Amino acid sequence: MPHVIVKLWSGKSGQQKALPADAVTKAVMTTTGSSEDAVSVSIKAFAPADWTERVYRTGILHGPGKLHKAPGYNPP
Repeated sequence: MPHVIVKLWSGKSGQQKALPADAVTKAVMTTTGSSEDAVSVSIKAFAPADWTERVYRTGILHGPGKLHKAPGYNPP
């Protein structure tokens, strides 16, 4: 605990996924006082054509829980 899920467009390399995972881990450690061993981060990749339906509508617009940082866009 805590566990963070990062969703992004597909096509990123392993390093392009590792860099934000490391940054998120450090931010969570700093802001929650958690140890590195307690933090987990998963990366889920989605095709750009699927983003609106599979991520925006289900996870952002009508997603479960409280959205703490909304995006600055509204897809069609």
